[in-house]
Amino acid sequence: METKNLIPLIAMPFLLLAVETGALLLSKPVKDSGMVAFEDPGSMANPVIFIAIMLAFTAFLLVLIRYDLKKVIAAVIGISIFLTFIYIFSAIVYSLAGATDPATVVVLVLAVLSTALLYKYPEWYVIDGLGILIGAGVAAIFGASLNILPVIILLVLLAVYDAISVYKTKHMITLAEGVVDLKTPILFVVPKRRDYSFIREGIGKLDSGGERAAFIIGMGDMIMPSILVVSANVFLQGWRLAGMVNLPALGAMIGSLAGLLVLLSFVMSGKPQAGLPPLNGGTILGFLAGWALMGWMG
Repeated sequence: METKNLIPLIAMPFLLLAVETGALLLSKPVKDSGMVAFEDPGSMANPVIFIAIMLAFTAFLLVLIRYDLKKVIAAVIGISIFLTFIYIFSAIVYSLAGATDPATVVVLVLAVLSTALLYKYPEWYVIDGLGILIGAGVAAIFGASLNILPVIILLVLLAVYDAISVYKTKHMITLAEGVVDLKTPILFVVPKRRDYSFIREGIGKLDSGGERAAFIIGMGDMIMPSILVVSANVFLQGWRLAGMVNLPALGAMIGSLAGLLVLLSFVMSGKPQAGLPPLNGGTILGFLAGWALMGWMG
Protein backbone atom coordinates (compact mmCIF):
# COMPACT_ATOMS: atom_id res chain seq x y z
CA MET A 1 0.00 0.00 0.00
CA GLU A 2 1.28 3.49 -0.89
CA THR A 3 2.27 5.79 1.98
CA LYS A 4 -0.23 8.44 0.87
CA ASN A 5 -3.02 5.92 1.49
CA LEU A 6 -1.51 4.22 4.53
CA ILE A 7 -1.22 7.34 6.73
CA PRO A 8 -4.90 8.40 6.34
CA LEU A 9 -6.04 4.84 7.02
CA ILE A 10 -4.03 4.86 10.25
CA ALA A 11 -5.42 8.29 11.21
CA MET A 12 -9.09 7.30 10.96
CA PRO A 13 -9.05 4.83 13.90
CA PHE A 14 -7.49 7.58 16.02
CA LEU A 15 -10.34 9.92 15.03
CA LEU A 16 -12.89 7.31 16.10
CA LEU A 17 -11.04 6.72 19.36
CA ALA A 18 -10.94 10.49 19.98
CA VAL A 19 -14.71 10.79 19.47
CA GLU A 20 -15.43 7.84 21.77
CA THR A 21 -13.05 9.05 24.48
CA GLY A 22 -14.48 12.57 24.27
CA ALA A 23 -18.02 11.17 24.48
CA LEU A 24 -17.14 9.25 27.65
CA LEU A 25 -15.63 12.39 29.20
CA LEU A 26 -18.67 14.48 28.26
CA SER A 27 -21.25 11.95 29.45
CA LYS A 28 -21.03 13.08 33.09
CA PRO A 29 -21.45 16.82 32.33
CA VAL A 30 -24.36 15.90 30.04
CA LYS A 31 -26.08 13.94 32.81
CA ASP A 32 -25.30 16.53 35.49
CA SER A 33 -26.72 19.37 33.38
CA GLY A 34 -29.80 17.40 32.29
CA MET A 35 -28.99 17.76 28.57
CA VAL A 36 -30.66 14.52 27.50
CA ALA A 37 -32.63 13.76 24.34
CA PHE A 38 -35.26 11.41 25.79
CA GLU A 39 -37.02 11.48 29.17
CA ASP A 40 -37.43 7.68 29.34
CA PRO A 41 -34.11 6.06 28.37
CA GLY A 42 -35.60 2.57 28.26
CA SER A 43 -38.52 3.29 25.92
CA MET A 44 -38.55 1.17 22.75
CA ALA A 45 -40.19 4.10 20.96
CA ASN A 46 -36.97 6.11 21.18
CA PRO A 47 -35.16 4.38 18.28
CA VAL A 48 -38.26 4.82 16.10
CA ILE A 49 -38.45 8.53 16.94
CA PHE A 50 -34.72 8.92 16.26
CA ILE A 51 -34.94 7.27 12.83
CA ALA A 52 -38.13 9.14 11.90
CA ILE A 53 -36.46 12.49 12.58
CA MET A 54 -33.34 11.41 10.68
CA LEU A 55 -35.37 10.26 7.66
CA ALA A 56 -37.36 13.49 7.59
CA PHE A 57 -34.17 15.58 7.73
CA THR A 58 -32.53 13.44 5.02
CA ALA A 59 -35.57 13.78 2.75
CA PHE A 60 -35.58 17.54 3.29
CA LEU A 61 -31.89 17.83 2.32
CA LEU A 62 -32.41 15.63 -0.76
CA VAL A 63 -35.21 17.92 -1.94
CA LEU A 64 -32.95 20.93 -1.50
CA ILE A 65 -30.16 19.18 -3.42
CA ARG A 66 -32.61 18.19 -6.17
CA TYR A 67 -33.54 21.85 -6.73
CA ASP A 68 -29.95 23.07 -6.30
CA LEU A 69 -30.80 25.30 -3.32
CA LYS A 70 -27.21 25.48 -2.10
CA LYS A 71 -27.61 28.56 0.08
CA VAL A 72 -30.59 27.03 1.87
CA ILE A 73 -28.67 23.78 2.45
CA ALA A 74 -25.71 25.71 3.87
CA ALA A 75 -28.04 27.71 6.12
CA VAL A 76 -29.89 24.62 7.40
CA ILE A 77 -26.66 22.78 8.18
CA GLY A 78 -25.14 25.90 9.74
CA ILE A 79 -28.12 26.39 12.07
CA SER A 80 -28.02 22.70 12.98
CA ILE A 81 -24.33 22.91 13.83
CA PHE A 82 -24.87 26.08 15.89
CA LEU A 83 -27.68 24.47 17.90
CA THR A 84 -25.51 21.39 18.44
CA PHE A 85 -22.74 23.59 19.84
CA ILE A 86 -25.31 25.24 22.13
CA TYR A 87 -26.23 21.86 23.63
CA ILE A 88 -22.61 20.72 23.97
CA PHE A 89 -21.27 23.91 25.53
CA SER A 90 -24.34 24.17 27.77
CA ALA A 91 -23.61 20.72 29.17
CA ILE A 92 -19.97 21.61 29.83
CA VAL A 93 -20.43 25.14 31.17
CA TYR A 94 -23.59 24.48 33.20
CA SER A 95 -22.01 21.44 34.88
CA LEU A 96 -19.12 23.66 35.97
CA ALA A 97 -20.81 26.96 36.77
CA GLY A 98 -24.53 26.22 36.93
CA ALA A 99 -27.26 27.58 34.65
CA THR A 100 -26.59 31.23 35.40
CA ASP A 101 -26.93 34.22 33.08
CA PRO A 102 -23.13 34.69 32.75
CA ALA A 103 -22.80 30.98 31.96
CA THR A 104 -25.44 31.30 29.24
CA VAL A 105 -23.53 34.21 27.71
CA VAL A 106 -20.35 32.11 27.69
CA VAL A 107 -22.24 29.27 25.98
CA LEU A 108 -23.58 31.58 23.28
CA VAL A 109 -20.17 33.16 22.65
CA LEU A 110 -18.47 29.76 22.36
CA ALA A 111 -21.18 28.45 20.02
CA VAL A 112 -21.02 31.53 17.78
CA LEU A 113 -17.21 31.48 17.62
CA SER A 114 -17.05 27.76 16.88
CA THR A 115 -19.69 27.94 14.14
CA ALA A 116 -18.06 31.02 12.62
CA LEU A 117 -14.66 29.31 12.60
CA LEU A 118 -16.08 26.30 10.77
CA TYR A 119 -17.67 28.45 8.08
CA LYS A 120 -15.08 31.22 7.78
CA TYR A 121 -12.05 28.94 7.80
CA PRO A 122 -13.15 25.38 6.93
CA GLU A 123 -9.68 23.90 6.63
CA TRP A 124 -9.51 20.14 7.15
CA TYR A 125 -7.84 20.31 10.58
CA VAL A 126 -10.45 22.82 11.82
CA ILE A 127 -13.25 20.58 10.57
CA ASP A 128 -11.68 17.50 12.16
CA GLY A 129 -10.89 19.23 15.47
CA LEU A 130 -14.35 20.70 15.97
CA GLY A 131 -15.85 17.57 14.42
CA ILE A 132 -14.41 15.54 17.28
CA LEU A 133 -16.15 17.89 19.72
CA ILE A 134 -19.45 17.70 17.82
CA GLY A 135 -19.28 13.92 17.47
CA ALA A 136 -18.35 13.42 21.12
CA GLY A 137 -21.05 15.79 22.31
CA VAL A 138 -23.84 14.26 20.23
CA ALA A 139 -22.78 10.72 21.22
CA ALA A 140 -22.69 11.73 24.89
CA ILE A 141 -26.17 13.28 24.74
CA PHE A 142 -27.80 10.30 23.03
CA GLY A 143 -25.75 7.71 24.89
CA ALA A 144 -26.81 9.17 28.23
CA SER A 145 -30.42 9.35 26.98
CA LEU A 146 -30.82 5.78 25.71
CA ASN A 147 -30.51 2.54 27.63
CA ILE A 148 -28.55 -0.32 26.09
CA LEU A 149 -31.37 -2.28 24.40
CA PRO A 150 -32.86 0.74 22.59
CA VAL A 151 -29.34 1.68 21.44
CA ILE A 152 -28.66 -1.80 20.05
CA ILE A 153 -32.02 -1.76 18.22
CA LEU A 154 -31.17 1.69 16.86
CA LEU A 155 -27.73 0.59 15.63
CA VAL A 156 -29.15 -2.50 13.91
CA LEU A 157 -31.88 -0.49 12.16
CA LEU A 158 -29.42 2.20 11.10
CA ALA A 159 -26.99 -0.39 9.72
CA VAL A 160 -29.77 -1.91 7.59
CA TYR A 161 -30.90 1.53 6.43
CA ASP A 162 -27.34 2.58 5.57
CA ALA A 163 -26.78 -0.53 3.48
CA ILE A 164 -30.05 -0.01 1.57
CA SER A 165 -29.41 3.72 1.04
CA VAL A 166 -25.88 3.16 -0.30
CA TYR A 167 -26.14 -0.07 -2.28
CA LYS A 168 -29.77 -0.13 -3.43
CA THR A 169 -31.50 3.27 -3.54
CA LYS A 170 -28.13 5.09 -3.56
CA HIS A 171 -29.76 8.25 -2.17
CA MET A 172 -27.12 8.44 0.56
CA ILE A 173 -24.45 8.76 -2.13
CA THR A 174 -26.41 11.65 -3.66
CA LEU A 175 -26.66 13.28 -0.24
CA ALA A 176 -22.95 12.80 0.48
CA GLU A 177 -21.92 14.25 -2.88
CA GLY A 178 -24.17 17.27 -2.38
CA VAL A 179 -22.77 17.93 1.08
CA VAL A 180 -19.15 17.47 -0.04
CA ASP A 181 -19.60 19.80 -3.03
CA LEU A 182 -20.76 22.54 -0.64
CA LYS A 183 -17.74 21.91 1.62
CA THR A 184 -20.04 21.74 4.63
CA PRO A 185 -18.25 20.74 7.86
CA ILE A 186 -20.26 17.64 8.76
CA LEU A 187 -17.67 15.03 7.91
CA PHE A 188 -14.11 14.10 8.76
CA VAL A 189 -11.42 14.82 6.18
CA VAL A 190 -8.07 13.01 6.14
CA PRO A 191 -5.64 14.35 3.49
CA LYS A 192 -3.26 12.19 1.49
CA ARG A 193 -0.58 14.84 1.15
CA ARG A 194 0.93 17.60 3.29
CA ASP A 195 0.02 20.56 1.08
CA TYR A 196 -3.64 19.57 0.82
CA SER A 197 -6.25 22.26 1.48
CA PHE A 198 -9.95 21.49 1.87
CA ILE A 199 -10.75 25.18 1.30
CA ARG A 200 -9.09 25.17 -2.13
CA GLU A 201 -9.74 21.63 -3.28
CA GLY A 202 -12.61 20.02 -1.41
CA ILE A 203 -11.88 16.31 -1.60
CA GLY A 204 -10.21 16.93 -4.94
CA LYS A 205 -10.90 15.74 -8.45
CA LEU A 206 -9.97 12.25 -9.54
CA ASP A 207 -6.31 12.07 -10.56
CA SER A 208 -4.83 9.89 -13.30
CA GLY A 209 -4.88 6.93 -10.92
CA GLY A 210 -8.57 7.38 -10.19
CA GLU A 211 -7.95 8.64 -6.64
CA ARG A 212 -8.93 11.79 -4.76
CA ALA A 213 -6.76 14.08 -2.64
CA ALA A 214 -8.38 13.08 0.66
CA PHE A 215 -10.36 10.38 2.38
CA ILE A 216 -13.68 11.37 3.96
CA ILE A 217 -15.87 9.63 6.49
CA GLY A 218 -19.28 10.79 7.62
CA MET A 219 -19.67 12.17 11.11
CA GLY A 220 -22.54 9.75 11.70
CA ASP A 221 -20.17 6.83 11.16
CA MET A 222 -18.17 8.05 14.16
CA ILE A 223 -21.15 9.05 16.31
CA MET A 224 -23.33 5.93 16.13
CA PRO A 225 -20.82 3.42 17.57
CA SER A 226 -19.91 5.96 20.26
CA ILE A 227 -23.53 6.09 21.45
CA LEU A 228 -23.35 2.43 22.54
CA VAL A 229 -19.97 3.04 24.20
CA VAL A 230 -21.50 5.83 26.31
CA SER A 231 -24.74 3.96 27.03
CA ALA A 232 -22.85 0.88 28.24
CA ASN A 233 -20.67 3.01 30.49
CA VAL A 234 -23.58 5.05 31.90
CA PHE A 235 -26.16 2.32 32.49
CA LEU A 236 -23.97 -0.63 33.55
CA GLN A 237 -22.03 -0.87 36.78
CA GLY A 238 -18.90 -2.90 37.47
CA TRP A 239 -15.12 -2.78 37.33
CA ARG A 240 -13.77 0.22 35.42
CA LEU A 241 -10.41 0.72 33.77
CA ALA A 242 -8.70 3.69 35.46
CA GLY A 243 -12.03 4.22 37.23
CA MET A 244 -13.57 5.44 33.98
CA VAL A 245 -14.52 2.74 31.47
CA ASN A 246 -16.29 -0.53 32.26
CA LEU A 247 -15.69 -3.76 30.33
CA PRO A 248 -18.79 -3.60 28.06
CA ALA A 249 -17.92 -0.03 27.01
CA LEU A 250 -14.28 -0.99 26.48
CA GLY A 251 -15.39 -4.00 24.46
CA ALA A 252 -17.63 -1.75 22.35
CA MET A 253 -14.68 0.56 21.66
CA ILE A 254 -12.44 -2.33 20.60
CA GLY A 255 -15.24 -3.78 18.47
CA SER A 256 -15.87 -0.44 16.76
CA LEU A 257 -12.18 -0.14 15.87
CA ALA A 258 -12.25 -3.67 14.43
CA GLY A 259 -15.35 -2.74 12.43
CA LEU A 260 -13.62 0.37 11.14
CA LEU A 261 -10.65 -1.68 9.95
CA VAL A 262 -13.07 -3.93 8.03
CA LEU A 263 -14.71 -0.84 6.52
CA LEU A 264 -11.36 0.64 5.49
CA SER A 265 -10.43 -2.59 3.74
CA PHE A 266 -13.62 -2.18 1.67
CA VAL A 267 -12.91 1.50 1.06
CA MET A 268 -9.68 0.62 -0.74
CA SER A 269 -11.82 -0.73 -3.59
CA GLY A 270 -12.47 2.90 -4.49
CA LYS A 271 -16.27 2.57 -4.40
CA PRO A 272 -18.66 4.26 -1.90
CA GLN A 273 -19.23 2.01 1.10
CA ALA A 274 -21.93 1.84 3.77
CA GLY A 275 -20.03 2.52 6.97
CA LEU A 276 -22.57 1.54 9.61
CA PRO A 277 -22.94 -2.21 8.92
CA PRO A 278 -19.32 -3.07 9.86
CA LEU A 279 -19.01 -0.27 12.42
CA ASN A 280 -22.25 -0.95 14.27
CA GLY A 281 -21.83 -4.71 13.94
CA GLY A 282 -18.33 -4.61 15.39
CA THR A 283 -19.44 -2.31 18.21
CA ILE A 284 -22.35 -4.56 19.20
CA LEU A 285 -20.20 -7.70 19.13
CA GLY A 286 -17.50 -5.99 21.17
CA PHE A 287 -20.08 -4.83 23.71
CA LEU A 288 -21.50 -8.35 24.04
CA ALA A 289 -18.01 -9.78 24.55
CA GLY A 290 -17.26 -7.19 27.25
CA TRP A 291 -20.62 -7.80 28.90
CA ALA A 292 -20.01 -11.56 28.97
CA LEU A 293 -16.53 -11.04 30.41
CA MET A 294 -17.92 -8.74 33.10
CA GLY A 295 -20.46 -11.41 34.05
CA TRP A 296 -17.75 -14.09 34.12
CA MET A 297 -15.61 -11.92 36.42
CA GLY A 298 -18.62 -11.50 38.72
